[in-house]
Amino acid sequence: MRIIAITGATGGLAQEIVKQLPTDDFVIALGRNLKRLEACYANRPNTACYELDMTSDEAIGDMVEKLYANHDHIDVFINNAGYGDFSEFDAYTTAQIRDMFDINTFATMTFSRLVGHKMKEAGHGHIVNIASIAGLISSVKSSVYSATKFAVIGFSNALRLELADSNVYVTTINPGPIATTFFDKADPSGEYLKSVDKFVLQPDYVARRTVAILGKNKREVNMPFSMAAAHKFYTLFPKVADFLARKVFNYK
Repeated sequence: MRIIAITGATGGLAQEIVKQLPTDDFVIALGRNLKRLEACYANRPNTACYELDMTSDEAIGDMVEKLYANHDHIDVFINNAGYGDFSEFDAYTTAQIRDMFDINTFATMTFSRLVGHKMKEAGHGHIVNIASIAGLISSVKSSVYSATKFAVIGFSNALRLELADSNVYVTTINPGPIATTFFDKADPSGEYLKSVDKFVLQPDYVARRTVAILGKNKREVNMPFSMAAAHKFYTLFPKVADFLARKVFNYK
């Protein structure tokens, strides 16, 4: 039986990931609201729910110790919690920027550090960080969100190298827009989601791609194919890519 922990477990993508896991996998569901977590997974066997303040380093540290005390080990840890806000760069307050980094970046880094240390001692494990194509290709009105995800990918890439000799894998999942409640906050008008309709991924597809690599030494998963290809173009021809992103493919 694998033990798989996932943060942001009440989110649409997390629920789909858990749904696609074998029922004999033991799932540790972490989120802000215990009642919502228990409602989401009431009918799933082999599941434990834990309420957690993701903005507190102390709370995260205590939770890691609690999980290992209660469950002995963790085979896969999925950092899924995160949110976005597509506003112009000068519309953010410093507090808003810090809040997004707290959830999207610092919580992911803290969990990865602490769990990664435990996995290194055990000699096996897999850390999966749900990042974003926005962490590979920047676009207008995503300065802060992109920055949080660029940081996650950079951290993950270094962590992968440091854990490589310990039989601990680190993978980043970098999807484009997903049809979940993420956009209720990131894009309240719905205009952006409508404009990129042809690129929008369904959560079951992203979940299936994620579940397929669990326990495998996979560096990254970029999707959809069109955006993965755009990232390669962006890397090879950055000036042209900047022009296209600003003038031709600016959907926000």
